[in-house]
Amino acid sequence: MTIPPEVEAQILRLYYVEKWRRGTIARQLHMHHGTVTRVLDQAGLPGTDPPRRPTKVDPYLPLILETLQKYPRLTASRLFAMVCERGYKGSPDHFRHRIGCLRPRPPAEAYLRLRTLPGDQGQIDWGHFGHLTIGRARRPLMAFVTVLSWSRRIFLRFFLDARMENFLRGHAAAFAAWNGCPRVLLYDNLRSAVLERHGDAIRFHPVLLSFAAHYRFEPRPVAVGRGNEKGRVERAIRYARDSFFAARRFSDLDDLNSQADDWCNGIAADRPCPENRDVTVREAFAEEAPKLLALPDSSYPLSERVAVKAGKTPYVRFDLNDYSIPHTKVQRILTVLADPDIVRIVDGAEVIARHPRSYDKGKQIEDPAHLQDLVDEKRAARHHRGVDHLATAVPTAQALLQGAATRGDNLGAITADLLRLLDRYGAAELDAAINEALARGVPHPNAVRLALDRRREQRNQPPPIAVDLPDHVKARDAIVKPHRLETYDRLSLTNKEDATDE
Repeated sequence: MTIPPEVEAQILRLYYVEKWRRGTIARQLHMHHGTVTRVLDQAGLPGTDPPRRPTKVDPYLPLILETLQKYPRLTASRLFAMVCERGYKGSPDHFRHRIGCLRPRPPAEAYLRLRTLPGDQGQIDWGHFGHLTIGRARRPLMAFVTVLSWSRRIFLRFFLDARMENFLRGHAAAFAAWNGCPRVLLYDNLRSAVLERHGDAIRFHPVLLSFAAHYRFEPRPVAVGRGNEKGRVERAIRYARDSFFAARRFSDLDDLNSQADDWCNGIAADRPCPENRDVTVREAFAEEAPKLLALPDSSYPLSERVAVKAGKTPYVRFDLNDYSIPHTKVQRILTVLADPDIVRIVDGAEVIARHPRSYDKGKQIEDPAHLQDLVDEKRAARHHRGVDHLATAVPTAQALLQGAATRGDNLGAITADLLRLLDRYGAAELDAAINEALARGVPHPNAVRLALDRRREQRNQPPPIAVDLPDHVKARDAIVKPHRLETYDRLSLTNKEDATDE
């Protein structure tokens, strides 16, 4: 807490002239007693407070100081357990406060100003800028930030994750914007840059090494815990967060990146250059640009390559969404080649599907041709299965189908009708009805249905019911035998005779 000089003077006067105690000064001036103590300690004058009373911690101070000298970062809870084992009976809160006062403070470290030559070095890092909600997906908004160490030219590009492919896309976009690249690029110990590190032994990510060889720059990680070595990009991230992103409105990621490009080429480029306040960053970059490494003639492949397994359905899962494939490519391992806007699915060297990329979650991105081909094949397979079932159950059905085909009838509809009649009447009845229809020269399901109804009526049987209907519905199909009209005539004659007798 920073206090005005006049308040510091008042504290010193009340303490040394009026002989007030520190706690009294803190209460009267409405501040923490630690602030009063700090002001008095900085003054360097001997205090006049009465001597401190002995506490329960005092017998254990030699052990505590010796332990903290060897292990300065040892926690107060562990020290408390150590002194309790040796007989300490005090409270943990008082003990923790004393440890805070006794713990040795690391000496302040001074740093040399790091200077670089034009075109010699750039610094790169990721910055997290919250999340974006796209449909049902909540994706992190990551900012790829790189800065040229000499001119302080900034490049800013936003992505929806920090994967290696986007890491390299940020590099390539920055090099294209600068029309060159620096000779050395400094990285923090990112997983995209450093896979393993033991002291000075470093194992770089092989993809980053291949990318660096293509553009002919040297990747160089900073030392562990030495953020000052890449302080330029750290300050650039903070500057982008405060000057560009704060209260920024944008419709989508493309709109945000378009505004970021305008900011980098406008406000960020027109600020004074920290290396030379007499020129702007734009003017310093104009001097540095000719000294950057020239870009290679060919571009580096930046597509995301993922092996996926197609299951029983004609879809593959990639990045939280399902993309359709031809039904002939199911049950095998395929490869997804994904760009920011296009997803390609390949089988070996053959591109079997191409879709626009979705950043939503749980979506099905489909090519109508893929599904239509599957539907057509399923319909054909269903027809063949029906024909086989009929041929097995009722061999005479083949003769009827051949006759229907000769007439040009729809074999699919005829097969479906015969299968329904088979389910209702059984194989024996259907076989007899088909023979009757063929004998009459009518190879059609209607003739078969009439023959079945005729045979049923001859045996006085109710119509077959395919489903279990309620009783009042079944009663509608009950056979009703009409009475002979002679009975009504006889009844009318009897009524006339009775009337005459009266």
